[in-house]
Amino acid sequence: MSYSVGQVAGFAGITVRTLHHYDEIGLLVPSERTHAGHRRYNDADLDRLQQILFHRELGFPLDEVAALLDDPDADPRAHLRRQHELLTARIEKLQKMAAAVEHAMEARTMGIDLTPEERFEVFGDNDPEQFAEETEARWGGTAAYAESQRRAARYTKDDWRRMQAESDDWTGRYVALMAAGGHPADEAAMDLAEEHRRHIGKWFYECPHAMHRCLGSMYVADERFKAFYDSTRPGLAEHLSEAIAANADRHTT
Repeated sequence: MSYSVGQVAGFAGITVRTLHHYDEIGLLVPSERTHAGHRRYNDADLDRLQQILFHRELGFPLDEVAALLDDPDADPRAHLRRQHELLTARIEKLQKMAAAVEHAMEARTMGIDLTPEERFEVFGDNDPEQFAEETEARWGGTAAYAESQRRAARYTKDDWRRMQAESDDWTGRYVALMAAGGHPADEAAMDLAEEHRRHIGKWFYECPHAMHRCLGSMYVADERFKAFYDSTRPGLAEHLSEAIAANADRHTT
């Protein structure tokens, strides 16, 4: 069976002009021609074309492709193994590139539509992305993380401003509670811890008390989170962690 140049172009996803060029330079000369001089390609021609396209995809120039394919000492199986190795290496490289692009996209979901001036206006020194890498490492495969990413990607400047205002108001009240000598197990502290949990649920993802307890533990165990909270008031991270645990206890016992 033989195929026309148009059929082969369709099979291979290339242009008729490309096949004409390959014929002209001797890289892929069709095995047959009709009485009218039209090119006809057989199965062996298609095999060679496949090899040509493999090498082109790997970046080989046409003259090197011709030299490789026309080498009488070449072992077809060794040739295929080498192609497989090169393609596998390229796939790995592309996967890493895709992952890098994906991470860059995720890192910019929070405030992606804000200019640097707007971001400073909304968040001040508290960069919302500062824990993005840590958060992804811990929860990147969870439904909560996915939901947080979906929500954050939709937020406008006004949304971020409202969220930050709520957070600032809560922080001010929690600092005042600590200044007044409030204990983490006091009802007022537990109420603020519950408000903290609901804020997460409102803006990012559903946060059951068990999950909230884990977050509270992390605020103390991870130095970066501890420094973030303690920068507002020394001891806030530990105080809040204990209040979160006490609040979780009263809702689960």
